[in-house]
Amino acid sequence: MITDKEFTLRLIRQLSQALEKLILDKPEESLMQKELDFDSLMRDIFKVSFTEISSRTKEELIEIVNERQERDHKDYYEMLGNLFYFKGKTEANNDFLDKAKTFYELYLQTSGIFALPVINRISEIKKALE
Repeated sequence: MITDKEFTLRLIRQLSQALEKLILDKPEESLMQKELDFDSLMRDIFKVSFTEISSRTKEELIEIVNERQERDHKDYYEMLGNLFYFKGKTEANNDFLDKAKTFYELYLQTSGIFALPVINRISEIKKALE
């Protein structure tokens, strides 16, 4: 039987992978057929809409992640990084890009992996924010 936490974590990983494909400009047909509904996804994951999530400070979002199990933090940070990077690029929103940079950096710290695409995005964001 799947628990609520397992379902949420699976949803986070699926959203992160879908965003990764959109970021790389390689969306699957299923994504192209139905637009990602960020509000409903954020409600499923955080119990609030994307508008509410995006209006919160980085510190508030980090606190929300810290309330989750520590082993899941990397998944949350990767998903938030991808989410804010994608929305920041599509909406030309520097606040979103700044949040993406922070969450990508936290993802690298908590995951302990060397992720060149993420490192490259951080560099790209830093240049865009200058």
